Amino acid sequence: MDAIEITGLRYYGYVGYFPEEQVLGQWFEVDLTLWLDLSVVGQNDRLEDTLNYADVVEQVRQLMETAKFKTVERLNTAIIEAMLNFEKVQKVRSRLVKVSPPIPGFPGHIVIEMIRDKDRVS
Repeated sequence: MDAIEITGLRYYGYVGYFPEEQVLGQWFEVDLTLWLDLSVVGQNDRLEDTLNYADVVEQVRQLMETAKFKTVERLNTAIIEAMLNFEKVQKVRSRLVKVSPPIPGFPGHIVIEMIRDKDRVS
């Protein structure tokens, strides 16, 4: 199966367990791998036979900027569900990064990676 990778999506969102996270917000990043059949577009060079990257980016931006979940796991699941709603997408890998988690003395990132296909959404 073929894949399209869309990386470096960085948006300010309001997801987190602590009330401050849902009010003040923080930065999140996501990298996506979307598996789909690109053989037709590879032969005929018609845009309508591939995935519209702009639609994918807009869907992720909207989710990351407006979601009000307590866990990044739920946000990542919502991103995956949205990607699997695109007709051509058969499987998704989403790597969601909480850039600056509010953990005292921890300068790193928290990363949640999930892989789902149309048969296993949750």
